[in-house]
Amino acid sequence: MQITPYLMFNGNCAEAFKFYEKVLRGKIVMSMTHGDSPAAEHVPAEMQDKVIHVRLVAGGAVLMGSDSPPEYYAKPQGQYVSLIVDSAEEAERIYEAFSEGAAVTMPLEETFWALRFAMLTDKFGSKWMINCEKPMQ
Repeated sequence: MQITPYLMFNGNCAEAFKFYEKVLRGKIVMSMTHGDSPAAEHVPAEMQDKVIHVRLVAGGAVLMGSDSPPEYYAKPQGQYVSLIVDSAEEAERIYEAFSEGAAVTMPLEETFWALRFAMLTDKFGSKWMINCEKPMQ
């Protein structure tokens, strides 16, 4: 079994995933618009160029997403995508990129369990936790 986060966007999924691909040093392995799908004839004109499904692979993990039809879109609440990184430097690099235009809930800092930990909502509205845990003693 694999549990994979699936992010919903309000029309900016392609832009968000290009950003995530760069920052997470991953690769978009699949992306399709509503207009390129078999259901294209059933999709309103304003949704034709929006993403129906995208899949990003980064460091052995998968992140997926799509643009929601406007009448079904809801801002994310209460859930976060948690990034577990191997070094404080990697946490700092990702935090710096993600924090541009973001709403920071908790700035990147050391905690009792982590060398670095942060919480933020990025410029696309996705919620992230960045975590570099301390070595077990």
